[in-house]
Amino acid sequence: MDKKELSAKAAGNISLGGEIYVHRLGFGAMRLTGEGIWGPPRDGNGALAVLRRAVELGVDFIDTADSYGPYVSEELIAEALFPYPAGLIIATKGGWNRPGPNQWTHDATPAHLRKAVEGSLKRLRLDRIDVYQLHIPDPVVSFEASVETLAQLRSEGKIRLVALSNVTQEHIERARKIVPIVSVQNRYSFADREWDYVVDYCERNRIAFIPWFPLGAGRVAGEVLSRVALARRASPTQVALAWLLRRSPIMLPIPGTSSIEHLGENVAAASVRLTDEDYQKLSRVPALAASR
Repeated sequence: MDKKELSAKAAGNISLGGEIYVHRLGFGAMRLTGEGIWGPPRDGNGALAVLRRAVELGVDFIDTADSYGPYVSEELIAEALFPYPAGLIIATKGGWNRPGPNQWTHDATPAHLRKAVEGSLKRLRLDRIDVYQLHIPDPVVSFEASVETLAQLRSEGKIRLVALSNVTQEHIERARKIVPIVSVQNRYSFADREWDYVVDYCERNRIAFIPWFPLGAGRVAGEVLSRVALARRASPTQVALAWLLRRSPIMLPIPGTSSIEHLGENVAAASVRLTDEDYQKLSRVPALAASR
């Protein structure tokens, strides 16, 4: 691929709340932490290099969370990129506690969210967080209370835009009665479309949809993906990302990696164009996989 094409700019742009415009292929910073999303990475310098290279390749939207590490991902972003280049948007999240590796416990109480926002501001060296996401609704805390806290922090100037993660359409509708919601982040891929109806809702309402775990799983999904990738002279990862970009204009994939090589492969997906036949083959994968 021509080096001139290796840029996230090739994915086009997307609006966040009509206030911010970013390229439609971002970077997810969860994988920059240690095993179990816990502690520092084995190769700290390598993690810093990946973040700097992402920006060099046109990535202007980086997604993180205070729970990644915990705190490690945010600290690495600041170390690698501060002072931040103009136009770089960092989105972070709060709503989990981390008692240990691969352990996550809910806490979206107003007190915890306020503390989380203050901590993220300090670690990211920001006066205001451009996009702040409720990481997940807390089953023992009023959802409205959680969202109202973020709305208050927005009024106080500590958050610019409010977003949600791991939510249903009902959650989005309830939240929008309190504060504008600019993006929704749920698990989604060509082979895992449980949240199709949420994607459609977001498209109708001009809300960005940020898919996490963007690669399909399972034998049938892998076979179809590999065939399409071979025909397109692309990698399976690139085809999976290209499907997402084709799925909806409000899609904002954030593939993550701790490898500069894989980062380049992911960014190159912005230039992969699927045929209608390719797109339909991949779109039918869940039904095929379910029948085997």
